[in-house]
Amino acid sequence: MRKKVAVIMGSDSDWPVVKAACAQLWELDIPFEARILSAHRTPAAAADFARGAREAGFGVIICAAGMAAHLAGAFAANTVLPVIGIPMRGGALDGLDALLSTVQMPSGIPVAAVALNGAKNAAVLAAEILAVSDEALASRLEAQRRDMEAQIARKNAKLQAEL
Repeated sequence: MRKKVAVIMGSDSDWPVVKAACAQLWELDIPFEARILSAHRTPAAAADFARGAREAGFGVIICAAGMAAHLAGAFAANTVLPVIGIPMRGGALDGLDALLSTVQMPSGIPVAAVALNGAKNAAVLAAEILAVSDEALASRLEAQRRDMEAQIARKNAKLQAEL
């Protein structure tokens, strides 16, 4: 059975950024589900989802939250699946609080973190985790890397022609 990725956001206001993760997962042909669950406003539902995620066929969980909301940490506390946090920009500290609450996890309960608003990289990291046991996905990731390399080569050729 192919593993799915759960894409969780603490609020619908995160969707404009988080949809880039979903688009990347779609492009790589990775099944996913996106949901709004809050560690603070719906703590029981969030914990229940995290506890049942592995049995529901998920292989990785991506959590996006802003300010000092600790969605990724709450999920990591309730599952042994890899959790990737997307700290969201905004608030009085423009995302620094979200970044620190994502990366400063206690020993034994890790959360991987990407850049502020780094939704696309969260999806790529989730794909790389799943690709450890999925050769077809690994091939798609390699093809994507070759495409990026070719794109940069074309841009460089254009620049050189202008010089």
